Amino acid sequence: MTTFLWGALPYIACALLVAGLTWRYRYDRYGWTSRSCQVHESRLLDVASPVFHYGILFVLAGHLVGLLVPASWTRSLGVDAHTCHLYSLYGGTLAGVLTVAGLALLVHRRRTGVPVPRATTANDKVMYLVLVAAIVLGMTAKLSRTAGDGYDYRATIAPWARSLLTLRPRTALMADVPVLYQVHTVIGMLLVALVPYTRLVHMFSAPVQYLFRPYVVYRSRDPRQSGPRPERRGWETTRN
Repeated sequence: MTTFLWGALPYIACALLVAGLTWRYRYDRYGWTSRSCQVHESRLLDVASPVFHYGILFVLAGHLVGLLVPASWTRSLGVDAHTCHLYSLYGGTLAGVLTVAGLALLVHRRRTGVPVPRATTANDKVMYLVLVAAIVLGMTAKLSRTAGDGYDYRATIAPWARSLLTLRPRTALMADVPVLYQVHTVIGMLLVALVPYTRLVHMFSAPVQYLFRPYVVYRSRDPRQSGPRPERRGWETTRN
């Protein structure tokens, strides 16, 4: 079981992620959206959507930094283990609370709005449960060990996660990890595998290029301020 959970399941989840993304891009490209139902209700969505998205972005950023940045790098920058623990404890808990609060508002909106539930699929309902379970278990695991420097996941879980990138998983590191952290990790891998088959797939089509595109001119400058411009052929002004 140890070999399966920490040596095989991560690659199975990644394989399902890649296979699902490839399949949807080839055969369900028009369904590759968040299936927005803003036209049915927008007042609650204007609050719930930013709260959820900002929260989940902070959660993802915290996991990437905590798992992929070695402890030796942070120590070389003068950041000790206790400081990292405080950042993880307070920052991670706040990000988790924001995510759960935003998701709760989104689910409430889908349950109470008359036309909105029709846009919710069975896959979305499973995704909601797995996402909430992953976040709540992560916060519970963190809050269960708040004394001192807390649980040093950067000595066990983080090296294991980095070893997956080299295709040499160090499964022995996960043997003595607290149960809550283990369950949180397993549910996180299940969530990764579910992404292509739910509305979460739209995270891979975020319009990042909009940040770097040139500005759009909606109205040209007044000719009286910049001088007359030559008329384009076929658009000459008709004069009587």
